[in-house]
Amino acid sequence: MKEETLKPEKKMLRLRYQNQLKKLADMVVDMGELSIVTVRESVNALKKQDVEQAQRVIEIEKKVDDLEFEIERICMELLALQQPMAEDLRFIVTCLKIITDIDRISDYSGDIAEIAIKTAGKPFFKPLIDIPRMSEIAQGMIRKSLDAFIARRVDNLMKLSEDDDLVDGLFEQIFRELITLVIEKPSGISDAAYLLFIARYLERIADHSCNLAARIYYMVTGKRVKIK
Repeated sequence: MKEETLKPEKKMLRLRYQNQLKKLADMVVDMGELSIVTVRESVNALKKQDVEQAQRVIEIEKKVDDLEFEIERICMELLALQQPMAEDLRFIVTCLKIITDIDRISDYSGDIAEIAIKTAGKPFFKPLIDIPRMSEIAQGMIRKSLDAFIARRVDNLMKLSEDDDLVDGLFEQIFRELITLVIEKPSGISDAAYLLFIARYLERIADHSCNLAARIYYMVTGKRVKIK
């Protein structure tokens, strides 16, 4: 009889636990979605020289920070109270890890937005052709990682290495072009530096996207891979 009366309670506890895991997954996805928005909108603000749009990116970045703290709290609570095993443990630990990369992505986007504010109204030192392309590729990399996280499928994650190579190539191209232009026009070194910083931030965003992919690959398969 005593065992019988405990069964419904155990079922409720299990259901609550599963709901907490789902909430955790949803929050991580929301955080990732916001990071994509910050990457897209920071570069759009730069292109349009739109100060208000850049300020909105900084506000979204703060929301990402808040989500990171809340997700971390939930993860720690689940680890302490539920003592998860196997796949659930890998899932929770992965969430703890990838929110750091997602936060760094939004931080870099915030840095781009701040440069957009500082340079608003000034002519670009060189046309913004490669920087928007870097942004598009980086957004796609984050999207592929989030899709893998949601579907628990890793089929396309290793291909992120190719995307990362494209971003690295664009960064090197921008670096060479800026060096050449600065030699021709030394007075533009400050403006060139801003563009180089932005390109570097986007290159780092791509690197963090690779980190996301590698951690999600481990979450799904239990195998460690390097995606770079």
